Amino acid sequence: MNASITHTNIMVAPSHRHQSSLGGMIDFSTDVGSFANVQERDRAICRFRRIVGYFEALEPPARNGKYNRPALVRLTFEYARSPESQDKFLGAFFRSLALGMLDESPDLSNDSAVADFREPLFGFADFLVNNFFLPLRAATNKTPQPSPVYHAVVQQAQAQAEQQRIQDFVGTPERLSALRGTCLARDRHRCVITHAFDTMEAKERWKQLPAQDDDGNPLGGNDTYGYLEVAHIIPYALTKEEDSGLNESRKAAIAILNMFDNDVIYLIEGTDINRPCNAITLSQDMHQCFGHFDIFFKRIADALPNTYQIQTFLPFLAGGRFPITRTLFTHPSIDPPSERLLALHSAIGHILHLSGAGDYVQAILNDMETGVVQQDGSTQLGLLVNLALQMRG
Repeated sequence: MNASITHTNIMVAPSHRHQSSLGGMIDFSTDVGSFANVQERDRAICRFRRIVGYFEALEPPARNGKYNRPALVRLTFEYARSPESQDKFLGAFFRSLALGMLDESPDLSNDSAVADFREPLFGFADFLVNNFFLPLRAATNKTPQPSPVYHAVVQQAQAQAEQQRIQDFVGTPERLSALRGTCLARDRHRCVITHAFDTMEAKERWKQLPAQDDDGNPLGGNDTYGYLEVAHIIPYALTKEEDSGLNESRKAAIAILNMFDNDVIYLIEGTDINRPCNAITLSQDMHQCFGHFDIFFKRIADALPNTYQIQTFLPFLAGGRFPITRTLFTHPSIDPPSERLLALHSAIGHILHLSGAGDYVQAILNDMETGVVQQDGSTQLGLLVNLALQMRG
């Protein structure tokens, strides 16, 4: 933790009984200030852990589409990407419980106090899931896959600044086409995980023998091939680049994302969502796994730059294809995939899987895809309607 914390006023909520529900939107964007010293910050964290840990211990294991709400709150705090991000999260958490961050710890042996905290804490977890994890997961695998409008040779011949000017003035389909072509050129027409060569590009290269890959090696029967796609690390559909009109749900998702990793939004706002640093080339099956947060990239310290161990949460893939170590391809005029964004993707995946929220979200998306309403009332119609409106808006 940061040992040199400067003194500013701490914004706290008054200590009184919380209302029966979480109303409105939770503001994660407000600067809650810093603590006067490390001891104050540690005190607030200890108080947070005590409250959340109490309720987490009472929850049954996550299964059958249910998730551990206190665990999700704890994990979101633990995987926040900086002390500043954690401080914003603590501020929002304590405001939701109508507590001051530096008040005395509540008496959790008091049934009335416990009942007072349970509903807002669980409501806080539901807010995170319904306004961030669910739309984020729904937005994955939504990257359109237009054919590249710039051939790799043309891309390599143009300076990066000139390419960017082109992309800034063309519309969304053209930008996505340019992004796909740029990523294919940077990643040498290979999936960054499996190293399968792009089937469509191979067809073109076999028209002029000898067929070679981007490194000048022969393309032959011993190579693996696949239909490759560009995959956004942070989903394309999360932001709306054509105008400034973001609906309230999208604003909430972006605010939570920015809380998660302080100021990360500046890397992907507007047209920056389609920069090469927010995209990688993947085969169709790897794109699906990556979009479902079933695989993640872990930077290997003290290794070559852009070197990652790629791991999976799926037990039937572990020990076979995964884990696998890859040094990502680079290009002299194209940015590599952002280590920061890959770390953020990994953190989100850990929260979803360790809390059980991933299965909960998947069940909702399955209902949305099939359009089936369960007779037992388990289908959450309100969530489905809100999600559909958010993704359209």
